[in-house]
Amino acid sequence: MPELIFALVIVAAMIAALAGSSVRVLREYERAVVFRLGRLTGQRGPGLIMLIPGIDRMVRVSLRTVTLVIPPQDVITRDNVTARVDAVTYFRVVDPSSSVVSVEDAVKATLQIAQTTLRSVLGKADLDALLSERERLNEDLQQIIDEQTEPWGIKVTTVEIKDVSIPTTMQRAMSRQAEAERERRAKVIHAEGEFQAAARLAEAAEVISHQPAALQLRYLQTLSEIGGEQATTIVFPIDLIKPLIDRAAPSAVPEQANGELPEGARVGELPQAQ
Repeated sequence: MPELIFALVIVAAMIAALAGSSVRVLREYERAVVFRLGRLTGQRGPGLIMLIPGIDRMVRVSLRTVTLVIPPQDVITRDNVTARVDAVTYFRVVDPSSSVVSVEDAVKATLQIAQTTLRSVLGKADLDALLSERERLNEDLQQIIDEQTEPWGIKVTTVEIKDVSIPTTMQRAMSRQAEAERERRAKVIHAEGEFQAAARLAEAAEVISHQPAALQLRYLQTLSEIGGEQATTIVFPIDLIKPLIDRAAPSAVPEQANGELPEGARVGELPQAQ
């Protein structure tokens, strides 16, 4: 009798162990790729799944996005500049069966493809493009890597270039180039301003040349501006104010036949009565 009870306990323990090994619980982001006697039967999950003990074998696959850091790569650009570039890749498994059957290690394989593609694509770009056109290069990298990992059931969603390091001598050369470019732009802007100012002065001179009174008014305006700057001496050219005086008193100053003033007379003075 004790031997029978002991045997029943052993049998019950074996049944419980077999039942425990045949039951699996998968999370929402997990899938199970099941092999039966070495043959792929498909994928299952999430939730509770049952396996045949000793016959079925399960491989867990996560469907979450994986952040893959690409180690710094030494790249020689198309214009023969050595740069050190590091990047990051985001991918996820979209076909669990292919990610298990088609490739031994999906993460390692994706990393190697990302490294070689990074060197290949950036080696065809100039240094200026590498520094200023990162968005386009990121799109090219993502498209090329995704095409190569598609047979593995892996979808590459994003590739981002994190940092680009260039030699110190090249940094100084780029700094001098940027400074020269800023000086060139400043000189061009200054020359354009001088040209516009000269054009406006030419137009003003053309207008004033047909209106002598405008020139006189402009001169008086200039004198007023000088007077506001604490000037102590103001010079009035007699030739400039003579037309104004003559127009103010045309009959008070007799003129000779040749248009000259009488002898002894001065501008602005009336001849004395005899």
